Amino acid sequence: MGERGGTGDSTASKMAAKQKASRRAAPRPGRGTEGEAEQVLPLQAVLVADSFNRKFFPITKDLPRALIPLANVAMIDYSLEFLTATGVQETYIFCCWMAQKIKEHIQKSKWSHSTSPNTIHVMSSESYRSLGDVLRDVDAKSVLRSDFILIYGDIVSNVNVSKALEEHKARRKLEKNVSVMTMIFKESSPGHRTRCQEDDIIAVMDSKTNRVLHYQKAHSLKKFRFPMHVFHSSTDEIEIRHDLLDCHISICSPQVAELFTDNFDYQTRDDFVRGILVNEEILGNQIHMHVTSDEYGVRVSNLLMYEAVCSDIIRRWVYPLTPETNFPEDERGFSVHLRHNVYRGSDVSLGQGSVVEENVVIGRGTIIGTNCFITNSVIGYNCVIGDNVKLDQAYIWNNVHIGDGVDIYRSVVCSDVEVKPKVRLNEHCVLAFNVVVGPDLTLPEGTVVSMHLPDQEEDEDEFSDDGGMNHTPTKAKVKGYNQAEVGSQGVGYIWTTATENDNEDDELVPNIWGLRLNSESESESESEMSVSSREADSRSISPQLDDAKVFQNEVLGTLQRGLEENISCDHLVLEINSLKYAYNISLKDVTQITTKVILEMPLQQHGSETSASQYSNTLTSHLKKWALVLKNYIKRAVDHQNCLAAVEEFFGEHEMLWPALVKALMTLYQLEVLVEETILGWFSQSAPTEKGRSIRKHHGLQKFIKWLEEAEVESSEEEN
Repeated sequence: MGERGGTGDSTASKMAAKQKASRRAAPRPGRGTEGEAEQVLPLQAVLVADSFNRKFFPITKDLPRALIPLANVAMIDYSLEFLTATGVQETYIFCCWMAQKIKEHIQKSKWSHSTSPNTIHVMSSESYRSLGDVLRDVDAKSVLRSDFILIYGDIVSNVNVSKALEEHKARRKLEKNVSVMTMIFKESSPGHRTRCQEDDIIAVMDSKTNRVLHYQKAHSLKKFRFPMHVFHSSTDEIEIRHDLLDCHISICSPQVAELFTDNFDYQTRDDFVRGILVNEEILGNQIHMHVTSDEYGVRVSNLLMYEAVCSDIIRRWVYPLTPETNFPEDERGFSVHLRHNVYRGSDVSLGQGSVVEENVVIGRGTIIGTNCFITNSVIGYNCVIGDNVKLDQAYIWNNVHIGDGVDIYRSVVCSDVEVKPKVRLNEHCVLAFNVVVGPDLTLPEGTVVSMHLPDQEEDEDEFSDDGGMNHTPTKAKVKGYNQAEVGSQGVGYIWTTATENDNEDDELVPNIWGLRLNSESESESESEMSVSSREADSRSISPQLDDAKVFQNEVLGTLQRGLEENISCDHLVLEINSLKYAYNISLKDVTQITTKVILEMPLQQHGSETSASQYSNTLTSHLKKWALVLKNYIKRAVDHQNCLAAVEEFFGEHEMLWPALVKALMTLYQLEVLVEETILGWFSQSAPTEKGRSIRKHHGLQKFIKWLEEAEVESSEEEN
């Protein structure tokens, strides 16, 4: 992925530094005499700020998707920063839904300054219903003079398109404008967390020219069928690719807008690509692709992608688009980059005993109470967080009030929300704008709470500019709030999604967190373009669970190789760290998984029937060998607790090895991986499981604990 570097003064200049190629635009096709000098034209872009779907409902009932904050920066600002760094000098933003809010955002931003290298034009119309409508309007207005870049307003990318742009221009010059589009893809294995299920594609390409021969959506396909002419063509070598992530970035010739005008059945880019490929022999047009391997380009198409991209920004995979650079130049956006990827804004107050573990962004003016634990989360501007709050993979927007004892896991809390004390949000919950929940409430997984009644969805037109500007939930006065659902002081309604939808594929059910499939629906299309058998989606909605298992296997392989090749601890730590970032594993999970892998190693070597004595001897040897690896991750009190939790979990699953537990703890203590205070603290805690309680009653462990207590008393007496 992209470079993971430090900070700098100008993000756009950093990205532009990667774009070494010249920015000379091609002349208008068919214009001018043969001997006339080429006219230098500015590079232009079309940015579509509408999604033309309801995937982010009910959030986008109050805010257009392009303005949703991603690590405290509006999505459209990432798209504009990418275009500006690419060398785009003129961008046309087309929008319909809540167009006024987008106009106001642009007017207040750095993009409206006279010094901006990218001139922005915002164009709105209530008639836009699809990408096809936008491009037909582009053609009617004749605003494009040369090749242009086409993207959406929810693209986050640091891809260097200079090479692709030059290749596109060279092809058009060489083949007399035959190539009308170059699509940008990134190499990405199937199932990768930034690869959206609904955007999975199969592509057939000419290996020599990168010409696209066949293109089809591949989500949940059981079979793939390809037209025979692909294999009977004059092409010497073709590639069938299923390892590509669609960046939704396209380099287009002006003919693209004309072709949309000529073909009113073209509504999406996929329609256009299919039409061009089917009629290639008749029209003579071609589509090419450019594949990058080391850069970043993702469309935020649902909340699962939102979570993945936000995490990657914090972990610096989208460098130089990092939180501390404040590339939108927002006066609220200043922050400092601290250890473990913690970004802290100005005027932030952190209460006594609160822990900000890793991968956290805290916006300006936020107040955090005492004894809070925050990890892998984003907190917006001017939030107030009470005492004893736990935030894990929580995405908190602006002006949010969170009461004492709240626990939020893998959920989104929109702006101006109030969470009363002792509320728990299980994963995939969403609290839309202005709602109140609690107190003393647990929201089940996947709960969505909104100020809008669910039955309003059919009554309002998402694409009507009037429908989204200053509307209020008038029907809310008719129906009261269900206190059993939102709490005794709650304000809002549980949002449910209709099972029927307008998608092309009837078996697809929209979901704010991603694509779900009806298990009952299996259909087989007779179309040669996309003939397939569909089956229910068997992939997990939460790919991080799979990533943790893969990470564990990778760490096991790394340590086994370390034994065989006598690799130093420093090199092992480097390898484990690279795996941590590759699979997006938290520091807590790294500590626990690495501990458990080391504990399992003797069983891998001797088998599960090994005696406690043999296991103990082998484990002691491994602990001595890899003590420095463990020490790298076990530094703070919470790290000690995570390590001991992993030890307890492992031995809870292997009762026959309990006699070896004392030797393991003694070795970790003697190697100074663990200290007596944390061991005693762990033992004194009430065990969450029956196995844990039985372990604490083990005679050998109790003798060891008594010895530690006596050693601590003697140490205190010597100090006195």
